Amino acid sequence: MAGELRGKKVAILAADGVERVELEQPRSAVVDAGADVELLSIHDGEIAARDHDLEDAGTFRVDGLVSQASVDDYDALLLPGGTVNPDQLRMDGDAVSFVRAFFESGKPIGTICHGPWTLVEAGVVEGRRITSWPSVRTDLRNAGATVLDEEVVVDEGLVSSRSPDDLPAFCAKVVEEFAEGPHAQRKAGAAAA
Repeated sequence: MAGELRGKKVAILAADGVERVELEQPRSAVVDAGADVELLSIHDGEIAARDHDLEDAGTFRVDGLVSQASVDDYDALLLPGGTVNPDQLRMDGDAVSFVRAFFESGKPIGTICHGPWTLVEAGVVEGRRITSWPSVRTDLRNAGATVLDEEVVVDEGLVSSRSPDDLPAFCAKVVEEFAEGPHAQRKAGAAAA
């Protein structure tokens, strides 16, 4: 995996309540492949991580605010889960706007577990094939997505997985798709070709 992402910059967008392993393992995978990574959030300082949503799992240092971030500065985006994390992100207008603009740019996005909630709020899953944690699937269907129960689903640069159990397959596919780069321009709410 060494070198595929050399020269690429990856944004991870997360807030308090992020599932630690869902941020740590994908971040390690893209760093090991040569990418530079920045953790963006809705507040500065540190964000609190969780283990299985219930246990404290330390903190992560925030590198920048999503309100000040530009999609043009990044080649790919990671949206980890944890129940509280995407619930906070989908309530933040700057986070939702950033995710929508990233999706519309055609640049690859990886999301796991509850992470797709932010995509639903951004209005970009209609017509897309995706997977998620089981409790998020109704929201995805209601937003017009085709929901699959597979360890990793790829749809035109959108990589999704169900849970931490899927992290090995998710991380490998994220590196592959991030190395491919942008896909055809997408429009929020438009079905994939």
